[in-house]
Amino acid sequence: MAYIESAVVVYLRALYHPEGFLFPLKPLNDAKIIVEVFREAATLVLLVAVAALAGKKLRERFAYFMIAFGIWDIFYYVWLKVILDWPSSLFEWDVLFLIPMTWIGPVIAPLSIAMLMVIFGVLIIYFSEKGMDLNSTISSTLLVLAGTGIILYSFMSDTGATIELKMPQPYRYDLLVIGNVLFIISFLISFLKAKRSNS
Repeated sequence: MAYIESAVVVYLRALYHPEGFLFPLKPLNDAKIIVEVFREAATLVLLVAVAALAGKKLRERFAYFMIAFGIWDIFYYVWLKVILDWPSSLFEWDVLFLIPMTWIGPVIAPLSIAMLMVIFGVLIIYFSEKGMDLNSTISSTLLVLAGTGIILYSFMSDTGATIELKMPQPYRYDLLVIGNVLFIISFLISFLKAKRSNS
């Protein structure tokens, strides 16, 4: 799935950025972009299907979704490096997603989130097999929602770059760090609660 994703990007860059992928973005206002939006949605359906088949309980399925999503995202960049020798660094800017609007940011941002997703997913499965259920609490759920909102804001707030096709503003790494820290705290809260219940 990661190779398929990277192959599509190779074709899109050949169509829209034959001179090389650089910001500011070019206007993408033809029917191909609608096709790309639905392709991204279809990819999410595939990831959900993998998770649904892999897990038995809802918590396990969510964990497998995080693992699948994280591995897919990491190897998407691995394949782009193999095929295009891109990105040149982890701080290279990229178009990350198009739903519901264009997300942009440095490569290190989605990779850091993807690695956390894989780690959390593996730990949830591991502890579940040990008989420790890591159920969400109200506080852990609120922290995840807050972290998600903060990181999404960091990706979608620069409408000058995405809508007006200007050079992007400096990325808000502080928001990425805050969001990731909130994810970690949320996981720790669920883990400590499960550990107390198990004991």
